[in-house]
Amino acid sequence: MNIVVLCGGNSTEREVSIDSGSNVCEALRSKGHNAILIDVYFGLDDIEIFEKSNREYNVEEEKKKIQELSKYVDEKRREFFGKNVIEICSKADIVFMALHGENGENGKIQAAFDLFGIRYTGSGYLSSAIAMNKNMAKQFFEANGIPCPKGIYMKKKDRKDSLAEIGITLPCVVKPCCGGSSIGVSIVKEESNFTKALDDAFFWEDEILIEEYVEGREFSVGVIKGRALPVIEIAPKEGFYDYKNKYKAGSTVETCPADIKDSVAKEMQKHAVKVAEALGLDTYSRIDFLVNAKDEVYCLEANTLPGMTATSLLPQEAKVEGVNFEELCQQLVDISMEKYGA
Repeated sequence: MNIVVLCGGNSTEREVSIDSGSNVCEALRSKGHNAILIDVYFGLDDIEIFEKSNREYNVEEEKKKIQELSKYVDEKRREFFGKNVIEICSKADIVFMALHGENGENGKIQAAFDLFGIRYTGSGYLSSAIAMNKNMAKQFFEANGIPCPKGIYMKKKDRKDSLAEIGITLPCVVKPCCGGSSIGVSIVKEESNFTKALDDAFFWEDEILIEEYVEGREFSVGVIKGRALPVIEIAPKEGFYDYKNKYKAGSTVETCPADIKDSVAKEMQKHAVKVAEALGLDTYSRIDFLVNAKDEVYCLEANTLPGMTATSLLPQEAKVEGVNFEELCQQLVDISMEKYGA
């Protein structure tokens, strides 16, 4: 198949997306597909790229070109799609969405592709938008009996710096509503740090969540086509599972299958499948959890386009089931194509 692997963009997770995209592109080419790597934000001059990439194509070189463009990202630019992106994607059998962060996972690109009749991997625009907005997702969790930390929603224009006024006790977690990779997230244990935590979160977005802090172990569960993968535990060597610990090799110990009671693992898997169903994540996703000392499970969030880097969680979970990275990428293409009856 002709496949566009779409990466880059202008979100805070641009560089991670480039890593994911290049890995996926290599994997799909190894499976015999005519896959090409494109930066959604800058695009390509050559609209006939598919014809040329069928012969010689160096993914690593393309990755370096896209990384070099990162310095030219202009946050004030109104146009999101780069040159010829829509035209080239229209020529593909499917677009593999290797984008991460708000502009990529929030449903806007998915909605545009639906209008252009472009096939893509992953969930549709509405499910993507709901899952990306942690406040909206939390309402779906609560409505469907999925346990999650208690919290409140706050807009920048309604900002209140008094914990007593908003009815939150310490410790608490402050985080942007729609961000990814834990960017802008703070764990507040002293009231003197609360204002700074609000500043950090509101720097990224105008809407935030303030939640009770659940002390416990961190886990994640991938869901592919309604079936939960083995549970993986994420144990940062320092602090919590923030941006550095997610993507810096050696900063986190990841164990799969997780060393946890079978009953707790099954409960997380059950909730993960329920989250995917509640949000309409009908192809693949990854659901994050915390488990406290009493083995009580709390759902944190759903990831609609899980990372596909060397340290990403979903590929590690699939590997435990005997599915290597190349086969996983193929599976994600196949189940996404099924949505379109292809």
